[in-house]
Amino acid sequence: WSKARRKAAEAVRDKAAELLDIYARRAARPGKSHGLNELEYQRFCDAFPFETTPDQQTAIDAVVADLNAPLPMDRLVCGDVGFGKTEVALRAAFVAVQAGYQVALLVPTTLLAQQHWENFRDRFADWAVNIELLSRFRSAKETEQVLASAEAGKVDILVGTHKLLSKDMRFKNLGLLII
Repeated sequence: WSKARRKAAEAVRDKAAELLDIYARRAARPGKSHGLNELEYQRFCDAFPFETTPDQQTAIDAVVADLNAPLPMDRLVCGDVGFGKTEVALRAAFVAVQAGYQVALLVPTTLLAQQHWENFRDRFADWAVNIELLSRFRSAKETEQVLASAEAGKVDILVGTHKLLSKDMRFKNLGLLII
């Protein structure tokens, strides 16, 4: 028992040291400050058809502040189904796209990819934003076209499943990854 405890404690210390090193290196690297056009952003926010909850607004404000800081962003937003995480993601995507960056939204299932793609298209309907879907619902030819368009910078927001992680996936100017 003593030997097992000692080995576990050593493993915890090693993992903690590794994490500290990773976060120190991240903090030392410059990030991409996205900037914010307040007027355009407010127009986008005003189109939200529901009332923003205080918790949702706190999360949105924190994410937008992160995007505008010159440090690499690393934020976890969590909540139950129906608590507004998608709107937080939509607003973050808006900020990134308005700053000239591409956005990738990685989701776990094909059905969820389809739903998010439709939600993003609906929310960005009044904006000149090209939103594409990468999932098994797309043919091989459509997938090839989406990959080429993303690499050329013609796709602003790409919603997809694990296909986003394929070796063929390249972005011209990726500025935000939402998982």
